Amino acid sequence: MEQQVRVFVGIDWATEAHQVCAIDASGKELGNRSFAHDGEGLSSMARWLIGLADGAAETVHVGIETPHGAVVELLIERQCAVHSLNPKQMDRFRDRFTVAGAKDDRLDAKVVADALRTDVHCFRRLRLDEPLVVEIREWSRMADELGHELNRLANRMREQLRRYFPQVLDVESDVTRPWLLDLWELVPTPDAAKRARKSQVAALLKRSRIRRIDAEQVLELLRRAPLSVAAGTTEAAVAHIRQLVGRLRLAEKQHRECASKLDELAAALSDKAPAEDTEPGQKNEQHDVTILRSLPGVGRIVLGVLLAEAWWALRARDYHALRALAGAAPITRQSGKRRIVVMRQACSLRLRTAVYHWARVAAQCDPASKAAYAELRKRGHSHGRALRTIADRLLAVACAMLRGGQTYDPQRRKASARLMEPESPSADAGSGKKSVGDAR
Repeated sequence: MEQQVRVFVGIDWATEAHQVCAIDASGKELGNRSFAHDGEGLSSMARWLIGLADGAAETVHVGIETPHGAVVELLIERQCAVHSLNPKQMDRFRDRFTVAGAKDDRLDAKVVADALRTDVHCFRRLRLDEPLVVEIREWSRMADELGHELNRLANRMREQLRRYFPQVLDVESDVTRPWLLDLWELVPTPDAAKRARKSQVAALLKRSRIRRIDAEQVLELLRRAPLSVAAGTTEAAVAHIRQLVGRLRLAEKQHRECASKLDELAAALSDKAPAEDTEPGQKNEQHDVTILRSLPGVGRIVLGVLLAEAWWALRARDYHALRALAGAAPITRQSGKRRIVVMRQACSLRLRTAVYHWARVAAQCDPASKAAYAELRKRGHSHGRALRTIADRLLAVACAMLRGGQTYDPQRRKASARLMEPESPSADAGSGKKSVGDAR
């Protein structure tokens, strides 16, 4: 590699300016400069680095902690090789240069450059994602944020309703439902419920296509004995809820738009078969999205997170990287006779949550996963550990399907304890030792 790479570059990423250090294959420093985070500054940085390599951009290898953003995209487009490393790795590499704990931007940039020169195997090579994958990632994260926002607003509204009008929650516990918000605006207080006409409520239910409950039942629930509250409490709670209703409507509408857009983008990605994945004689090869959708427990949310957060591992069919990213691969700590296995914490939290719910649904609807879950629980494993084991094997199945280009076939999968055990020796399988740190 030292014969091929002319320049090793370390970038200490920042908000307004980036510190860039360049060294040659022998470790000699070629320059240590700062570039502003704007169009001219980043273009100047790229020209300077490529100039150090006499115009051979492919011989410039760049290391950076942040694996995304304008800096990464610009350098990859200019044909430079960009690698990323974990901030914790960066902290350990820094100890080579100082044991006193000194830290500054120039030193950090040099540390990354030198670490890339000597330990390139510790870095991950970055590549630009497909445009559809970039869109899916953004819409998936927006949907996740809007879901959290809906939960926060809904919890606040429930708390206000419990202050003076808990009967509304007897009608419908999900306060994010648009028809319930319409009902509250029609009947905001217990006194208004006494005056409300049955025809008004019936028209609202018909307009919202609600058939599980009729107007008479709704009014009966709303007219139950009201709470006795202090003067001004009802007015204060109503004013608070009026502020929440508009935000709930907006967040719920945007959340539905995100879900619809995710379906649209996933369908577009499924229809777009990459040329590099299609070999002669394989015109009927299944696309990755179609294959992943066929797995039990994979729905819109799980599929969106898999494509958004683990696209590079899925494209590489890298099972070990995928299970580490998803937190399904356990961590073994052994010293002498002491050996414990704990849950992995260093992972993508969004991916770990999605894979957890994937395994949970699969354990309910897939016979093989259901049988494996029962067997693991019988052995004494916790609920969380059993689901992580199932998730681990589902990831292995997914990678095998992607490599073979085939959709899920339940007949080819046997429900056996041997199949469901983790492949990694660090998984503590059959050792009889209890794991520490299981999520319960």
